[in-house]
Amino acid sequence: MPAVWTPDSWRQKPIVQVPEYRDAAALEEVERNLRNFPPLVFIREVVELKESLAGVARGESFLLQGGDCAESFREHKTDYIRDYFQLFLQMALVLTFRGNTQVVKVGRVAGQFAKPRSSPVEKQGGKELPSYRGDIINGPEFTEEARIPDPRRQLQAYRQSAATLNFLRALIDGGYASLDNAHRWELNFMEGSPVEARYRELADEIRRTVEINRLLGITAENSLEMRSTRFYTSHEALLLSYEQALARKDEAMGSGQWVATSGHFIWIGDRTRQPDGAHVEFCRGVVNPIGLKCGPSLDPDELLRLIDILNPANEAGRLTLIARFGAGKIAKHLPALIRKVKAAGRTVVWQCDPMHGNTITAGTGYKTRPFEDVVSEVEQFFTIHRAEGTHPGGVHLEMTGQNVTECTGGAAQISEADLARQYDTGCDPRLNAAQSLEIAFRLAEKLKG
Repeated sequence: MPAVWTPDSWRQKPIVQVPEYRDAAALEEVERNLRNFPPLVFIREVVELKESLAGVARGESFLLQGGDCAESFREHKTDYIRDYFQLFLQMALVLTFRGNTQVVKVGRVAGQFAKPRSSPVEKQGGKELPSYRGDIINGPEFTEEARIPDPRRQLQAYRQSAATLNFLRALIDGGYASLDNAHRWELNFMEGSPVEARYRELADEIRRTVEINRLLGITAENSLEMRSTRFYTSHEALLLSYEQALARKDEAMGSGQWVATSGHFIWIGDRTRQPDGAHVEFCRGVVNPIGLKCGPSLDPDELLRLIDILNPANEAGRLTLIARFGAGKIAKHLPALIRKVKAAGRTVVWQCDPMHGNTITAGTGYKTRPFEDVVSEVEQFFTIHRAEGTHPGGVHLEMTGQNVTECTGGAAQISEADLARQYDTGCDPRLNAAQSLEIAFRLAEKLKG
């Protein structure tokens, strides 16, 4: 590893899961344009998030991270963003008031456009084409033209990220996240469901608390905590040409550090975490909080090596280890990793991704994730950490505020036969709003326990 890191030092390293662009000149022009675009996030926000994650590492709070498996150009709509944000706020309230814990809120949003794939090709009806890798790279349509990687898609991804961030900030600044509105956050399709009734009961309790606070002189008008919230963005740092073009040297705080301004929090996937690889090389040099996906093939010694590369100063809040094993494998693999990290005295946030290890193909041919497997992995995650004397610090979900039918089970009792009814994802199956809120109530019980 070179002693000196630069934003382009990753280009000297082996790299996987990246497209081969046919038009090198077009790629260079896109990168040149992106280098002149304004940053999407700012270093003060990044530092704030890192400080909050340090609290998670100390066991003082809980990290809620979630959003789309892969954002879509086609579904960039006001109501989609609003419904997603509303659901996220509802989940955070459940964890706070039922789980009795502070919540750090990080969305998979405003940048989650690229996806690693298990195979470089996809087959349909005897025809073979390159795999869909996310809208920032190519199109989901199964045609030769759509599947050609187009660097100009990076410009559209940037503009959509900027618009999404602008809308989210407007919602927050405009008081949408105020506790006064908790009982108004409703998704019509959940009306009458058991999980909606549980949330309604909670919202009524919050409304009474708000009324008492008002009598005591504490209102949304004079208390920032009552009317606003802190919400951060994240995505997998997969397309490094895009990440490099949006890297900026800190001038606002005068630290001279490099910031990945594409999002507050970026992570390295399970398929791109090679210690001598390009993705680890890029992420080690930016000041952002970094996530590292940890799957069944990760050896404890290699994990320790990766920790030392990505967080050599052992800085609290810098590194989040995202466990993604599957309900049937977490008990076999996670304890050894925890013990290795704990014995070495490394400070990390431990987070559970119960989605990626529980993907199956239903008999109808749809990829899905059984809700009870998702819940089982989360519950085992808590049990293992408490047995090891460490803090189960967070959860990482693929979810949507829409009434999709992509994951089976839950209170909605979605069956394999229901999957075709509203299977909208362009990539991996997501929890719908009712399933996500149900997960939040289950998490709250574990946190309070």
